Amino acid sequence: MEKLDLKNFSPDELLEFLSGMGKERFRCEQLLRWMYKRGVTDLDEMTDLSKTLRAELKEKSYISDWQPEVVETSADGTRKYLFRLSDGQSIETVRIPMENDRSTLCISSQVGCAMDCDFCVTGSFGFIRNLTAAEIVNQVCAVAKEGPINNIVLMGMGEPLHNLDNVVRALKIFYAAAGLDYSSRKVTLSTCGLVPQMKELGERIVVNLAVSLNATTNEVRDTLMPINRRYPLEELMDACRRFPMASHRRITFEYILIQGLNDSLADAKRLVKLMHGIRGKINLIPFNEHEGSPYHCPDDAAIEVFQTYLLNRDVVAIRRASKGQDISAACGQLKGKLEKQS
Repeated sequence: MEKLDLKNFSPDELLEFLSGMGKERFRCEQLLRWMYKRGVTDLDEMTDLSKTLRAELKEKSYISDWQPEVVETSADGTRKYLFRLSDGQSIETVRIPMENDRSTLCISSQVGCAMDCDFCVTGSFGFIRNLTAAEIVNQVCAVAKEGPINNIVLMGMGEPLHNLDNVVRALKIFYAAAGLDYSSRKVTLSTCGLVPQMKELGERIVVNLAVSLNATTNEVRDTLMPINRRYPLEELMDACRRFPMASHRRITFEYILIQGLNDSLADAKRLVKLMHGIRGKINLIPFNEHEGSPYHCPDDAAIEVFQTYLLNRDVVAIRRASKGQDISAACGQLKGKLEKQS
């Protein structure tokens, strides 16, 4: 019988698994605390569990534990991790330093990606497979060994809503008091715009939503993001208006600025109109140039004109600081570099 990784269970599923073994409810919280609060993965070290229970668990299950295969560190403190998976595939995770010694961890949800966005390195690998809940959670567990992580963003490799069940499972582990114990305010999920799954996500769990927008016309977005041909801008923005949110929260719209394509004043004007009736903010992200891409980053003057127009019309528009420029910072760059070398 193949053993089960206990990190693949949401808290409710772990409770059901233990109940099926005839165990008491409080054993679930004990196990969660050992795995996530204390980072213990050896069942024999879980001293408040009986020897009998530990033996039974070892027969049926195990607890995975990760170490990065490669780590790159930027001069600005950004750290990029490549993790090798059990089937030989690899994914990337990035720790981004913030003010006041805080940090944000950008995690992956898939190996590769099926969305085929034209500006994205990960999309060039194609879709290989979904990550399990354990593989999503283990990115946080592994990097947390180096120090606390204050915020989690699902903005790494893959489209989280294309792997919705495992992502929701992982979010439940992030939020569980005996698990990783994050407030939902500290976790953000980014999507390219899978409209039906956005609705399902909002019905199943609370999470901050970020939408990768990157264009103000269907013509340009069709070119950059093929998903737009299925769910065009009008449908996407309507779904954003209907997404359930607490009154103090906003949807984040990620807008990668690409020279001569989506950085004009006309684009800024259309963006203001698109935002009408949505509690949102714009993250302006200068394009991260990489080998093989035909796109370029606008100059600072063009970015400032674009941002100023939005701010003058009461649209919250933040220019995201570029981090990790001296390492393989963009999603997929480290994986791509290492695969070239092999």
